[in-house]
Amino acid sequence: MLVTQQPVLRRFWYPVIPLSELLDRPQSFELLGQKIVIWRDAQGHPAAAEDRCCHRSAQLSNGKVTEGCIECPYHGWRYDAKGACTHVPQMSHDAISPSYKIEAYACTDRYGYAWVCLGEPLAEIPDIPEAIDPDFRLIHEFYEPWNCAGLRVMENEFDLAHPTFVHVTTFGSAEHPVPDSMEIWETEWGIAMQGTLGVTNPELQQQNLKMEQAKTVRTLEMTWHMPFTCRLQIAYPNGLVHVIVNTAVPISDSRSQIVQFCLRNDTEAETSAASAIAFDRAVTLEDKAILETTDYDVPLNIAHEQHMMTDKPGILMRRKIAALLKAHGEVEQTGQKN
Repeated sequence: MLVTQQPVLRRFWYPVIPLSELLDRPQSFELLGQKIVIWRDAQGHPAAAEDRCCHRSAQLSNGKVTEGCIECPYHGWRYDAKGACTHVPQMSHDAISPSYKIEAYACTDRYGYAWVCLGEPLAEIPDIPEAIDPDFRLIHEFYEPWNCAGLRVMENEFDLAHPTFVHVTTFGSAEHPVPDSMEIWETEWGIAMQGTLGVTNPELQQQNLKMEQAKTVRTLEMTWHMPFTCRLQIAYPNGLVHVIVNTAVPISDSRSQIVQFCLRNDTEAETSAASAIAFDRAVTLEDKAILETTDYDVPLNIAHEQHMMTDKPGILMRRKIAALLKAHGEVEQTGQKN
């Protein structure tokens, strides 16, 4: 599936940039092949629009924010959060035509990020209960592009057979090439899964968990929010709950911006944010090394790849996306031979 060729994917919310990067100037981003500009309006809320002035097509993200409007660096035209031109230095306000406008997109803040939807939203931004739970703290982990498809990232998060082989330096256990248990069910906008997996604990993780055991069992609760966001809750025997939220924001067909943050029911004094990030970062870099070797044109037709028992979550993901396309009158756009 070529994500930029499926219009329905424009109708979902994506966390395109950390709010901390919008403090001083506008920023550019490419979402599903669409170049956009993101800035803060006069009330401090994030706003998003096409990154192109309607006058002479200059890139607005190279401009500045003036009185909450994005100002073009070429001739100083300004646009508000709805895309309307509010100021043209070369003419009076009364002379500004209603046709002087750019396309604006739905934009809001959640979990420390500016979320953007390019079309009419089909679903809400994924609900992360721990984000408003006072017993949990939110830690921003990383934000970077990967050269792979978002669907591959989602399938990988639910793949409990790969840790033995991919995560050899972090938590993978040679004694547990498959999960001890795995239960999956569908939701309206995704799937949910519960499972248990035997893992190892290297020294850094033993420190983070305040556990001296080299081996333990992870109890997992996972939710996939269509199309490219997942929530992974890991519960440990000592009562620690570590929740990872990962979104593979589709930049283009072959490139995804990976946004990851975690929530933990401990304190900085117990485990520093830097230590928690360091371990999760090591895990994700092992994933990245493998995922960037995979084909980005992920086939929704499961007959185009071979499968095994632990691939059931990914198979359900492909079938639900295929059903989504069908429900909106679309067919899978792919570069592969049928």
